[in-house]
Amino acid sequence: MPEWTPTESARLSGAVRPLDGIRVLDIATMAAAPWAAAYLAEFGADVIKVEYPHTGDHQRSWGTPKDGQGLFWKSMGRNKRSITLNLGKPAGGEIFKRLVAEADVVIENFRPGTLERWNIGPDVLLAINPGLILLRVTGFGQSGPYAERPGFGTLAESLTGFAYLNGQPDGPPTLPNMPLADGLAGVTGAYAVMLALYHRDAHAGQGQVIDLSLCEPLLRLLEPTLMDYDQFGIARQRIGNRSDHVAPRNTYVCSDGRWVALSASAAPIFTRLAQAIGQPELITDPRFKSNGDRLAHHEELDEIIGAWFKAHTRDEVLIAMASAEVAVAPILDVPEIFADPHFAARGSMTTVEDPAFGPMRLVDVVPRLSATPGRVTSTGPTLGQHNAEIYGDLGLSADELRALTDEGII
Repeated sequence: MPEWTPTESARLSGAVRPLDGIRVLDIATMAAAPWAAAYLAEFGADVIKVEYPHTGDHQRSWGTPKDGQGLFWKSMGRNKRSITLNLGKPAGGEIFKRLVAEADVVIENFRPGTLERWNIGPDVLLAINPGLILLRVTGFGQSGPYAERPGFGTLAESLTGFAYLNGQPDGPPTLPNMPLADGLAGVTGAYAVMLALYHRDAHAGQGQVIDLSLCEPLLRLLEPTLMDYDQFGIARQRIGNRSDHVAPRNTYVCSDGRWVALSASAAPIFTRLAQAIGQPELITDPRFKSNGDRLAHHEELDEIIGAWFKAHTRDEVLIAMASAEVAVAPILDVPEIFADPHFAARGSMTTVEDPAFGPMRLVDVVPRLSATPGRVTSTGPTLGQHNAEIYGDLGLSADELRALTDEGII
């Protein structure tokens, strides 16, 4: 069978990308909605980042600063063009409407009612461009009693029960040390835009509005836990790195203090695990014969497995488990990620030249398409870098642009 991965020549040849010809106006700030726009930009969409004059997107200051610039923007703004525009002023709204007339997608994340207050709400925009896809990302959605509240990923991770369910049994609820809800909503938002574009273009459909809450994609991931409560009245609690539904599944420390993660609930894998650790009797032990039995006796099983792992270095564990075809992986720290041979062989990181920082290693485009692969062509632009280019295409003269700048419109 062919190996369905893009060749380096396909990645660098300027081959057509799936979204070439699609124009996106990214008027959002912070993480989730701009992330959705970044995914589209990686696959060829012309994403125009519309930012407030002078200050720009708050993300420009996110991440560890280097030479006064936040690192995160370099990735979140990749492949995008940047213009400045004050949407809250009537003149800014009128210019935005001209941009919308030539766009396919608008992505925003203002509080519900904000665009309507600026006279650029969905009804206005769809009247200008009936084929427009409007992605609206908010903390809690466009409706419901929480709709007007300020919403961030941290609140979604709390409200959905994710934080409550994560952590050690005797410890506090635990928030992820990354923008998990935002990232998941970003992927979901890009997926939703593609559904709407396909409906419009393949079925002679119209444009439409997408209402995406930060909470609901995370709720979907938590659905097995929610179903347990719905059907059995079981309210799951924090259990550390175990699973409520399969065993063994946990993290184990090795003799050198390094950690591995194991998932061996499937019967054939558990059989191979028992043989690999020199305890084949576990296979027929009544406590461990089925997944249900292993769940009921998880403490005894974890103690047995943990003792064997604790007696061997991580490298010894990985070699033994790989030889037995047991599903195990090292828990890598950040330096180890950069040094990992698998990520290196796959090209999971790509090097992009940044005008300010020079070469930067960024996570490469996912997913991988064999015929029309995405690619990272540039890091995040400077604020308003493309004002003259994009507004010139609208027919605005240099004198008009100077006047708009003086008035605080751009």
